[in-house]
Amino acid sequence: MNNQLNRRHFLALSVAGAAAAALAACTTPDPAATGPERLLPTDPAVAETESQRPDSGSTVKQALNAASLTATVAGKTVTTWGFNAMLAGPVIRARSGDRLNVDLANGLPEETSIHWHGLALRNDQDGVQHITQDPVAAGAVFSYDFRLAHPGTYWYHSHVELQRERALYGALIVEDPEEPLTYDKDWVIILDDWMDGITGTPEDVLAELSQGMSMGGMDHGSMGSSPGPSGGAMGMGMKHMLMGSRSDFLGGDAGDVSYPFHLFNAKAPDDAEVFAATAGEVVRLRIINAAGDTAYRVGIPRRKLTLIHTDGFPVQHQDVDAVVLGMGERIDALVTVGEGFTPVLALPEGKTGKALGFIGTGTGKKPLPAVLPDSLGGTVMDGGQLKADPAVTLSVKAPDRTHELKLTGGMDKYDWGINGNSFAMDKPFEHAFEIKAGERVQVDFVNDTDMWHPMHLHGHTFQVGADGARKDTVIVRPKQSVRVFFDADNPGQWLVHCHNAFHAERGMMALFSYIK
Repeated sequence: MNNQLNRRHFLALSVAGAAAAALAACTTPDPAATGPERLLPTDPAVAETESQRPDSGSTVKQALNAASLTATVAGKTVTTWGFNAMLAGPVIRARSGDRLNVDLANGLPEETSIHWHGLALRNDQDGVQHITQDPVAAGAVFSYDFRLAHPGTYWYHSHVELQRERALYGALIVEDPEEPLTYDKDWVIILDDWMDGITGTPEDVLAELSQGMSMGGMDHGSMGSSPGPSGGAMGMGMKHMLMGSRSDFLGGDAGDVSYPFHLFNAKAPDDAEVFAATAGEVVRLRIINAAGDTAYRVGIPRRKLTLIHTDGFPVQHQDVDAVVLGMGERIDALVTVGEGFTPVLALPEGKTGKALGFIGTGTGKKPLPAVLPDSLGGTVMDGGQLKADPAVTLSVKAPDRTHELKLTGGMDKYDWGINGNSFAMDKPFEHAFEIKAGERVQVDFVNDTDMWHPMHLHGHTFQVGADGARKDTVIVRPKQSVRVFFDADNPGQWLVHCHNAFHAERGMMALFSYIK
């Protein structure tokens, strides 16, 4: 089989039939292909690994229709793209061991795909265009079909260019049939930074950012003294570029993009969702950061949160005043309900505005967003600073292979990359990081830039340090390094990338490539 991924339309067939058809078809070597033989998504090892995953015998079905929709954001009518005519797609619930079958109908004017963020799933279902599947053409239907190996809070989103920056995402909750925790209710919370249809489109933002900061010799910091009404720069036609955003927690510059609104379950603060509960009940908050360029600091004023999971995996319980989530991260927390309205605040780290929801008991008066705090102090942590529950800590083993991923580039030319290389979807193996099944892999994320980056690995969870949390997305602060470990137990071709949508689109991606 050649090393360039075959782009035949075999994935319109069943999963098993697709693999067989592709294997039969991949017979003409690509003369430009070099390097070792790779375990491609169609390799029998992928199906073999899938067959060994837990199987409850149950199937959960969900239809998703990707199409244009009209919605209201903060009283303004916008036209955008989403699933099932919703500003945040339907919450899919299943149990670990269940088989998930999702029929995606593409009603968009362009191709699309779905990535199942955080899941250890079969490689040919990972939803990465031109790497694990052909993108789903406009007007076509594609069926995703795979087993859910691990319980936890996950999510799904388009993996085609900037489509996620509209509303093409939703929550995927995989419940544990043997849940050890006791709580009365759970509330799924999706946070998002929103500008589509308000100040422009995601493509407008990327085009502006791509001009870079090298205007008349000015750097990012020197332009921070003239913010516009929503925190963006005034003058020079820069509607979306954010100047002077700062976060000590994130190590400096907080973000690149100014957003007019921050949404909590697709609602702006003046139309905040109210989750009904009874005083004394314990609610599990399942918090997902679906934003493109914004970290959120989440907390309840004068109330502790007990952090219990990050990125789907349990951690040693930690009481905090607030928790910070980078883009792509998830945090589960427990809170005991008080009488009246309990505000759950999500403050955009280093930016202005807020996202907001309430837990309501049916008594008292709901406070106006303007009277709520615009800061959350005290004990503040992120998921990468937590410790894994001993039940999910990796066994002690020396790494078989080590890869250093230097995060490179900057705002000057907006030329983000890994080890100085800008990833190209049509040349996925050009600077691939090779691994073999069965290896313990050490990855050193070394941030050479002046920005923080939430680094996400597909198809695996890693452990942060020797005993840190099990995660798939971790914050790497500027001029700092984060060491993670994972077991190469899921054959295929897997992306690793910054989950800042614009950094990824400008090249901060690479491939972990299983070889034979």
